[in-house]
Amino acid sequence: MKVEVCVSSVESARVAEAAGADRLELCGELALGGVTPSPGLLQAVREAVRIPVHVLIRPRSGDFCYSEWEFEQMLLDIAFCRRLGFEGFALGCLQADGRLDRSGMQALAREAGPSHLTFHRAFDRMEDWEGALEPLEALGVRTILSSGRAPTAEAGLSLLEKLQASCGLGIMPGAGIGPQNVSLFLGRGFEAIHLSGLPRGPREDFRGLPLNSPSLLREGPPLQADPERLQAVVDRVRGQGL
Repeated sequence: MKVEVCVSSVESARVAEAAGADRLELCGELALGGVTPSPGLLQAVREAVRIPVHVLIRPRSGDFCYSEWEFEQMLLDIAFCRRLGFEGFALGCLQADGRLDRSGMQALAREAGPSHLTFHRAFDRMEDWEGALEPLEALGVRTILSSGRAPTAEAGLSLLEKLQASCGLGIMPGAGIGPQNVSLFLGRGFEAIHLSGLPRGPREDFRGLPLNSPSLLREGPPLQADPERLQAVVDRVRGQGL
């Protein structure tokens, strides 16, 4: 069983490699569930480590239903990562009704070519997930990252075992795995386990000016700019509507 470590910095990538990790999933903004890393981070990590690196392709936080422009962005990101020589991708897309977006996945898989494809935790949001297993395999997906559709992989272990026994895809448990419970996943036939290795502790006691905006976080569709609000500001700046 392989150990895949999710990292969002060069420092964490080097620590994971030194600890003996088999591969990395590279992303940005772990606090948002991960998004596609920046070109600078991609190139820096590519140069800093020798173990295989899979890149998360997710243009934003929130749901996994993407617009035409977001798909274009994802395709460009995949092409860029392939030019840098990354070995695989973690990706996934759904329709508005929660079912697998087959045409979207087909386009992403085509751009990824022979790279190792992991369908990420969009799986845990998917309706008709059982019916999606064969289509995912047909599209070239090799691995499913899942918590067993539970808050943690430990809580979803029974479903993860059923998936491992019944489908032709590799199952990679992830969410809440650490030294305290990793033994639960050993010897059960899983392809890999997925973890960040980040320390758990009290919230940061920060006394400066806060710059985060928790109210903007969404689990569903992302917020979009309001054209009327923007137009009102631009008009005032241009001296109109006064």
